[in-house]
Amino acid sequence: MLPASADRILECVADDDLVLDVGGAASPFPRADWVIDIVDYDDRGLYGPPPDPQAERFDASTWVRRDICAREQWPFGDRQFDFAVCAQTLEDVRDPVWVCDELIRVAKAGYIEVPSRLEEQSYGFQGPWVGWGHHHWLIDVADDEITFVFKHHVLHGRASDHFPGGFRDSLSPEQQVQCLWWKDHFRYGERIFLDGPSLDAYVADFVAEHKPPEQPARERRRRWRRGRR
Repeated sequence: MLPASADRILECVADDDLVLDVGGAASPFPRADWVIDIVDYDDRGLYGPPPDPQAERFDASTWVRRDICAREQWPFGDRQFDFAVCAQTLEDVRDPVWVCDELIRVAKAGYIEVPSRLEEQSYGFQGPWVGWGHHHWLIDVADDEITFVFKHHVLHGRASDHFPGGFRDSLSPEQQVQCLWWKDHFRYGERIFLDGPSLDAYVADFVAEHKPPEQPARERRRRWRRGRR
């Protein structure tokens, strides 16, 4: 989660507000009173700092081990939580639409953070492929709406569909993510392309619109010479 977003959440929730972290086991939000995730409580913090039980509001008794995409209502009441955090999770799961549905049911407001398409359509930062290998979706966030598009494998083989190697390194942390702050509800859904040309345009037009202009050959040679000195 962006540090600025974490600070904003801490500022906007009262001490007696009930906070839920959805899918955050890899790096749980310490202010959360409850956590729901497929990972066990004892295995939390796989990708973050070592767990600090003294800093965590949740504990083993308020940790729910659950497949959040199981198409069964989560074991919480309607509007039980004042705030719900779902950061760096929706891109990983098989049914983000269901997760959004449950977020709105169980919480009055919340924060969602997902990778930007600038990051997810960047080549080579994790390996010889586009974006993160375990992510299933390209995601668009606009105003109060979040839209999911299946991350098709054509991205990996066509230069027109992804940003070149090294592009992600030029992005700031804020450019690598998209954020959605919501209250009461937000709009969500999957966008499905029924023909190849429409999908091709969706992925390639984004790259063309945001790809930095190439340097003239003379400038590239000048930079190369400077680098050799």
